[in-house]
Amino acid sequence: MKQKTDKTLKNYKPLIGLLLMVCLHSCGVRKYIPEDEYLYTGAEIELGTKNDSLKLPGFINDELEELLRPIPNSKFLGMRLGLRSHYRAQRENAGFINKFFNKKIGEKPVYVSDVNTQKTEELIDNRLENRGFYRNVISSSLTKNKHTASVDYKVQVNEPYRIASYNLLQDSTIVYQHIDTSLSESLISTGERFDLDLFKSERERIDSYMKAKGFYNFNDDFLLFQADTNQYKGKKLDLYLKLKDETPYASKIPYKLNLIKVHANYSVDTKSEVADTIQYQGITYIQHDDFFRPDRLAPFILFEKDQYYNPTTSKYTTNRLSKIGVYKYASIRYDEIKAPIEGDSVALLNASIFLSPLNKHALRAELQANSKSNNFVGPALALTYTNRNLFRGGEILSTTARFGFEQQIGGEGEGSSSRSLQLGLKTDLIFPRILFPFKLDFGFDYEVPKTRISTAIEYLNRQDLYRSISLLAGFGYTWNANKYVYHELVPIGFNYSSLSNTSQAFEELLASNPYLRNSFEQKFIAGLNYGFVYNEVNDLEKKAPIYFAANFEMAGNALSLFSGDAGENGAEKILGMEYAQFIRTDVDFRVQYRFDANQALVARLFGGIGYAYGNSISMPYSKQYYAGGPFSVRAFRIRSLGPGTYQPDADNRELNTASYIDQTGDIRLEANLEYRFPIMSFVRGALFADAGNVWLIKSNPALVGGEISSGFMKELGVGVGAGLRVDVQGFVIRFDLAAPIHKPYEDRYNFDLSKPILNFAFGYPF
Repeated sequence: MKQKTDKTLKNYKPLIGLLLMVCLHSCGVRKYIPEDEYLYTGAEIELGTKNDSLKLPGFINDELEELLRPIPNSKFLGMRLGLRSHYRAQRENAGFINKFFNKKIGEKPVYVSDVNTQKTEELIDNRLENRGFYRNVISSSLTKNKHTASVDYKVQVNEPYRIASYNLLQDSTIVYQHIDTSLSESLISTGERFDLDLFKSERERIDSYMKAKGFYNFNDDFLLFQADTNQYKGKKLDLYLKLKDETPYASKIPYKLNLIKVHANYSVDTKSEVADTIQYQGITYIQHDDFFRPDRLAPFILFEKDQYYNPTTSKYTTNRLSKIGVYKYASIRYDEIKAPIEGDSVALLNASIFLSPLNKHALRAELQANSKSNNFVGPALALTYTNRNLFRGGEILSTTARFGFEQQIGGEGEGSSSRSLQLGLKTDLIFPRILFPFKLDFGFDYEVPKTRISTAIEYLNRQDLYRSISLLAGFGYTWNANKYVYHELVPIGFNYSSLSNTSQAFEELLASNPYLRNSFEQKFIAGLNYGFVYNEVNDLEKKAPIYFAANFEMAGNALSLFSGDAGENGAEKILGMEYAQFIRTDVDFRVQYRFDANQALVARLFGGIGYAYGNSISMPYSKQYYAGGPFSVRAFRIRSLGPGTYQPDADNRELNTASYIDQTGDIRLEANLEYRFPIMSFVRGALFADAGNVWLIKSNPALVGGEISSGFMKELGVGVGAGLRVDVQGFVIRFDLAAPIHKPYEDRYNFDLSKPILNFAFGYPF
């Protein structure tokens, strides 16, 4: 019996030690508290109602708790570290260490004598009245212990006042006519509770409506709500809206645009110089050296003479001009021609648009640290030359030469850590308009679409595997429909690749897997690509922003109309090259729940499928899906997961990387859940769980178990782990340590900690 007791005590030693440390630390703080003081430990609110049938809004309790002052000293694991640091630093011989910690985390003591319960009761009652609850009963009591004290507030909430009617006290002037029209979209309705926050939102809504109708000088402060309870015995009121008597006349009439001037290359240095002035479509263009063609700049400007002032039109015009890529800023100034007088039905504004250009030529050298989803990391040097406003219509020519060296980290086996050398040259020519045989106008108010023409050549030397040269070209369009939605359409895209210097191991792999050989041999890809993104993540005001991306790609259909006869292997060719024929689509959905500015729970779902047909028996290798790695299921190495329940021969895997280069599929499903939290300064932590796999649509004898079946949910690879992220102003270095709890080729779940996987990458996983 004694032996068992000793063993039990041994198991609980860490917990006993922690409790002892907390106790000692607490005692260490108490000895500093003055004899006539009590350390304030906080307050609680007991919220009740005079009427049992009254249900209070859920946010009321949270709002009242925010009013509790002062805020008590903070605690960590039951210890008041900040308070203790302050006390120790006040000693006569405090020492450097105590002063240092006091400077970093020290907190002055908060005593119960600092608490003003009467003022807090008044704040609580005032907040309840703002929400419509009047004649509430509020009391407080003090609870004292040996060295500490707390306050309890008891709040009995009365029935709220409710709105019986809502009317506008108006006359026949134009300003009241517009306000009356706006009430059809009012936020206030009969039966609503009296609420000052609701009235504030209603004033702001009316203000936005009036400004959109041309009332340039209108302000929500001019609106006044009046409540009348005299007609009712119960808690009801009539609500009236009117303009304040002191509202200036300039706020009561709409404004129209008169003269519109565009300073196409404005700068402080040149504003005193004589500039050229050109009239085009009712707008005056002022510029030096014929900088920007007026007919090319005009589509970005949504202003017209005699148009009513509208802040949305102004905002969209500024945004459209800023997105050209030629200007570092765009601003608009409005000037009243003269102050309106009684009797004027409309006033006039002159609008001046100031555009400050970027340097026409730019050369940028960039040293990059790359981390790819295939576990290749390494440095790269990119040199970019940019020529802005190439043809005086906002065109941008950009040429980038790139040199990169990469090492695959975290592979399996002695030969699995391969290297690659990359050389590339890419040229983009961007037109800030749609290039099409005839005019297209789909109401692109937020941003004018851009046309992108791209060409590139890439050289890749993958050590011990192969060398490749790729030629790429594309013609497409990109545009933002609003601040959340982005579209990219590439109706014409070409990709030609050629393999050379293939190793014996790589050739043996291709020989054993005809599907894989076909994916490398079909060198020519031509087709259409469309991408859609809805992204709220950058909107910091949203509590739970979402991200949704969808991609669709189709290749080879147009080429099949012009191809020649099939060759010996049954594949058709065009210009002597086999071409790929497939269709591919995928979706990526993410939701981020923000607890605060530094703490969030992020969930992600990904699903993709590709199907090869016609001229192809498998999709090109670059278009196939794979799972595992730092941007996927982190408990598995890159391409070591799937397809399906396939498990490569362990002996072969130890020999070289090529033994598992074929672990790709036509279908990919993945789910991720990650909790992100701060640790200190720029260091962040994460706890995560990942699940996913890839599968084949068609059976492949070389990949036994890879074909998808009805039991695919049992074939998911599942892993959990923890991570550290060094986040310095958006540049993120990430370390994620993960271990599998289920492998697709095993029947049961097993938390395998024998070989945890360390993932190193730049940027967040999703």
